[in-house]
Amino acid sequence: MTECIQETFTFEAHFSRRVEAGSTGGQITSDGGALLLRAAERTINLFARLASCFTDKRAADRVEHPLQSMLAQRIFALAMGYEDLNDHEQLRVDPLFALLSGKRDLAAPLAGKSTLNRLELSAQTARYHKIGYSPEASELVQASLAWQSAE
Repeated sequence: MTECIQETFTFEAHFSRRVEAGSTGGQITSDGGALLLRAAERTINLFARLASCFTDKRAADRVEHPLQSMLAQRIFALAMGYEDLNDHEQLRVDPLFALLSGKRDLAAPLAGKSTLNRLELSAQTARYHKIGYSPEASELVQASLAWQSAE
């Protein structure tokens, strides 16, 4: 029988909050593996690189959900098996997904399914073309990541 001695595993802090995985109770999630993905993302700065592939023409003073936060929310959800945008109606109030998306206030709601849908449709229709996407920039990011992983 395996004997586990370590009760908690500490991850990178979220602003002034301690982030740890453990079996001692408190606020519990079944998506704790996403913290490992967050650590990997932070190492290669993936979401900032991806955000640089977009142009955001939304009125800055009216933006509630920054582009990088929406990308993080959607990508982490996909990685955790939440494929459907409808899943985001519940995920938008999940404190773990707020942490993963970089929200300082973990109680503040994330982007909803309609907002994320507009992000996904931005390249397909002029109606929602406030956020543009550059395939050329994406290729540069991919090449940069490939070069970095080869080192």
